[in-house]
Amino acid sequence: MTDIPTDPREREIYDLAVRIGLAWRDLRRGASASALRDYLYGQGDQAIEMGQMDTLDLLANGEPWRMSELAEALRVEPSTATRAVQRLVSAGLAERRTNHDDGRVVQVAITPAGTVAHRTVAERRVELLGFIVTRFRRQELRDFAEMLERFIGSVDTFMHSPAATEAP
Repeated sequence: MTDIPTDPREREIYDLAVRIGLAWRDLRRGASASALRDYLYGQGDQAIEMGQMDTLDLLANGEPWRMSELAEALRVEPSTATRAVQRLVSAGLAERRTNHDDGRVVQVAITPAGTVAHRTVAERRVELLGFIVTRFRRQELRDFAEMLERFIGSVDTFMHSPAATEAP
């Protein structure tokens, strides 16, 4: 007896894994993905990147963040967080501040323009998700939320496994 609930070598499980992979790809790159990005994050000079929005989501809580804490919360390398913050600062959506308790510490905070940009995208996300949830029954939404959370947890677990860390 194995503790693995499913065996990916079984044809049905393999076929389901393929369907999940294709759906994941379509979610990222499907015909509607570009239009959805434009709808959520804007177009042209007013557009923000998804990574920038992830950062604004954290900064919108009001408290300034240390760069190391921001990188950890975003689950990225500090250099990646630094580049994301630099783009936000250049766009006037965030600002760097010196910590009032320790002048050596630099923190990042959202600006009023960042708050407006964040609110605009957040409202669009609410509208989108409000539309989507009307297509499902309550129990389906509960199940979907649980499964999606488990899916993400499984991706995280894999990425910390020897299979992922030893990959070429």
